[in-house]
This record gives sequence, C-alpha cells and structure tokens, in this order.
Amino acid sequence: MGLVVLVSVEAADTLEDILWLSNKISGLRLFDDDQGVMNLSVMAVNGDILAVSQFTLHARVKKGFRPSYIDAAPPAISIPLYDQFVKQLETETGKPVQTGEFGAMMQVSLVNDGPVTIWIDTKNRV
Repeated sequence: MGLVVLVSVEAADTLEDILWLSNKISGLRLFDDDQGVMNLSVMAVNGDILAVSQFTLHARVKKGFRPSYIDAAPPAISIPLYDQFVKQLETETGKPVQTGEFGAMMQVSLVNDGPVTIWIDTKNRV
C-alpha cells in the first residue's frame, strides 16, 4: 500500500516548492479509515512511496499535435530539485522513498486502488 508520485519540475520551482509539496504529499489523507472514509495519510498506514521523474507532465498540447516540453526544467535544474524532493519526502515520512533512474526509459506498473488520482501544482497553493 502506498503512493506512486509522478514528479515534473519546471525552471521556476524552488526549495520552498519542494518543502511544501513533500509536506502536502506526506500528510494528504487518501487512505480509508475503519469506516471506509479517506481519512488516513500514507504515514498513518505505514505506506510506501515510489517517486518517478516524469517531465512529460509539463507537456503543452494546446497548439498542434506535437507536445512541447518547454515548461519542463532542464536536467541541471530538475535533477537537484528532484533529489531534494525525494530526500525531503524521506525526512517527512521517516521511510526510504523508492525511485527509478532519473531521465531513463522505465516501465512502471501501478494498480490504482479506487478512482484517486490527484494533480498537485505548487504554483496553485492558494
């Protein structure tokens, strides 16, 4: 039991975004309690986290049919921020966070237990 977190970094992201996001993810109440209500966090259920770098989440598809990834940060920015994010999640949860290899072609499988997929954008906090 746990979370698969797909992470995309943009050039405007900062350490403040990392701290806010890791706190939000570790505290989100997404798991059912004894009454079947989504009332427990990943920490409360002692769940695991898999963080996968996924720059394609920043794809622009408004114009034409070929996605543009100009909003995704280049590796010089995104790799250090992604690494900091993973370390901060480990600090928040007190558990190791599993990862793949940044930027590599990977085959990731997941079972979505219920219709829960949440998009979190650190630029839309308010």
